[in-house]
Amino acid sequence: MDPRLLKNLDYRIIIVITMLAALSILTISSATHVTAPGGSFHYTKMQFIWFLLGLVVMASFIVVDYHTIAMFSNAIYVVNVALLVIVLFLGRTTMGAQRWIDIGPFSFQPSEFSKLAVIITLARFLDKKKVVSLKDLIQVFVHVGIPMLLIVKQPDLGTSLVLIAIMFGMMFVAGVSTKLILGTVAAGVAAFPVLWHFLHDYQKMRLLIFINPNLDPLGFGYHVIQSKIAIGSGRFLGKGLFKGTQNQLDFIPEQQTDFIFAVLAEELGFVGGMLLLSLFFALVYLTIQIAFKSRDNLGTYMAAGVATMWIFQIMVNVGMTMGLMPVTGIPLPFMSYGGSSFLMNMMAVGLVLGIGMRRQKILF
Repeated sequence: MDPRLLKNLDYRIIIVITMLAALSILTISSATHVTAPGGSFHYTKMQFIWFLLGLVVMASFIVVDYHTIAMFSNAIYVVNVALLVIVLFLGRTTMGAQRWIDIGPFSFQPSEFSKLAVIITLARFLDKKKVVSLKDLIQVFVHVGIPMLLIVKQPDLGTSLVLIAIMFGMMFVAGVSTKLILGTVAAGVAAFPVLWHFLHDYQKMRLLIFINPNLDPLGFGYHVIQSKIAIGSGRFLGKGLFKGTQNQLDFIPEQQTDFIFAVLAEELGFVGGMLLLSLFFALVYLTIQIAFKSRDNLGTYMAAGVATMWIFQIMVNVGMTMGLMPVTGIPLPFMSYGGSSFLMNMMAVGLVLGIGMRRQKILF
């Protein structure tokens, strides 16, 4: 990498990511210090380690030109599909879902990395081929549909929805006809009664609970009810770190992962919630800026895919903790505990920063 490229590095994104990581570590510490195995700050230490490793992978993606990464898109796609197939046969099952591959003492979730793989490979596809007909659109659907169906099989409906959002977001930026996109959405809505029969019972129940959590207040509706109590009880300034009763008394399920926002809102209140959302807004805004300042379509599509991924996950995760979205198990970027999610998001940051750095050609 030419050192002169560093003058284009957007340090504002690095500052935002560091602030999000610090907020994540603090919130996870409060959420898990009572129940964490292997010591009261086990999850806190692990999240800090993921952040340090994330800085390394982020730097790696910054150094490598995104055009070079795109050159390996076929290999990335094949490896992505292969890992998703391996999960179905050799993956570890936890809480009814077969999503993890164990490597010694560690495990990773291929479906998380599949999001970035789809962004890179679909950007390459859209850069090479203009989508102007139904035939072209079907090719895009097949490209995204293969990994998506493998993820649905795990089952992991949340991640598959993220891939759909990425696909539509990137097609919109690529200038695909609005009629084609809206026609596809309309067809999907019309097919929902048929798709309903293919959903697992717990997935159907989550959709019904979204409409009325009191259908099963001690079962499927428990998560949402307790989360809403926690967020509401935080009021304006919150109860203070390590002082949230819903959190500390373990009323909030999955408080370090899916419902981390409820922990933050209870203990830091409306002010803490708005701080977090402001950081997310800054991250997405700066990413969109880079997307439209990119020197070519390939960079624009990649950065737009990353921005779409973050927007969708933030909206769904925060929305589900408030009862505004169905519970889908989508992690909150940079906040939820988990190595696979954190490292994938840091790779995405490195990709975006690399695109921004190379927005101008070095002539001498």
